[in-house]
Amino acid sequence: MTKITICSSASFYQDVIDIEEKLKQAGFAVEIPSTANRMKASNDFVVEHYKTWFGNPEDYVIKKQLMDEHFAKVVGADAILVVNQTKKGIPGYIGGNTLMEMTVAYINHKPIYLWNDIDSTHPFEEEIKGLGSIVIDEDVTKIN
Repeated sequence: MTKITICSSASFYQDVIDIEEKLKQAGFAVEIPSTANRMKASNDFVVEHYKTWFGNPEDYVIKKQLMDEHFAKVVGADAILVVNQTKKGIPGYIGGNTLMEMTVAYINHKPIYLWNDIDSTHPFEEEIKGLGSIVIDEDVTKIN
């Protein structure tokens, strides 16, 4: 069974839960960020409730742990799916952390699928396209 790890901004984790289910119905094994799992379990999708490091810099150790854990999920997957919706007025938003996860996938020779195309005004357009990202236009059947 093909394993897909979903990567995205925490702002999209409610969408991630829905997409996780679509992928499972299509026959994929799926890994999602642990914070998305926590949000799902508590039905609390308010990002600020989880990003405590902004209020307490000592909590950046938690951010590092979450990053390390998700990088391992990327390495252990057959491919990644980047859920990229509109954020900060940017269609197809991909932030710094997700771009790092994409880089981990790239250097480990994993296909990188994008849920949506990115806008030409995206600040990382060159890098995202340079990684060979494959846009699936919200259609899980386009994942090989």
